[in-house]
Amino acid sequence: MKKLEKVKQVIYKYRHAWVLLYGFIYMPWFLYLERRPITHYFTIHSPLDDYIPFVEYFIVPYLLWFAYIAVVAGYFFFTDRKGFYRLAAFLCAGMTLFLIICTVFPNGLHLRPHGFSRDNIFTDMVRMLYKTDTPTNVLPSIHVFNSIGAVIAVAHSNALKKYKKLQYASYMMAFLIILSTMFLKQHSVTDVIAAFAMACILYPFVYSAETKKAARLSHQPI
Repeated sequence: MKKLEKVKQVIYKYRHAWVLLYGFIYMPWFLYLERRPITHYFTIHSPLDDYIPFVEYFIVPYLLWFAYIAVVAGYFFFTDRKGFYRLAAFLCAGMTLFLIICTVFPNGLHLRPHGFSRDNIFTDMVRMLYKTDTPTNVLPSIHVFNSIGAVIAVAHSNALKKYKKLQYASYMMAFLIILSTMFLKQHSVTDVIAAFAMACILYPFVYSAETKKAARLSHQPI
């Protein structure tokens, strides 16, 4: 009975895990977009792309994105349910918009280099990335958007405001990830700008409204 009670307590404590069910919506939809036959798609390109060199070393922050998002989401999941819900709302809304955009507006890139001038472990990792990730469904960049979402969540955390160095490290990680998408030719500058634009559109709905509400309540007489 004691074990059963403990299980119930754990389930109740982490009841917000239901949000993770969104993965069963996102992944099948995304895999469908990646595999569907397309006869025509819009090529994404910015003149600025031509001035950005390919730098294979950026594969490191690019791949660290997976750990970065997992660590940030995990932190809020276990320590701040309200913060987790806001982060999840922001990320899920953005990823859903991304899926809708790519469904009705098939898009892709022609930025990847045809060969590498150097041969090292980093270019080997890039080759593996190119094999597993098609240069389609790139607008807006989810790598960029989710990194922005993580930065916003960290910046809004009252608990993390006590650890400025940790916050700055998080911001730097996100900055390097965003750069990596362009220097690896995984995304166009256009994809990055679109991700920032989408973040700006969603931010007021998820965070600003809550901030304004808290400000109004703070001026209420006790």
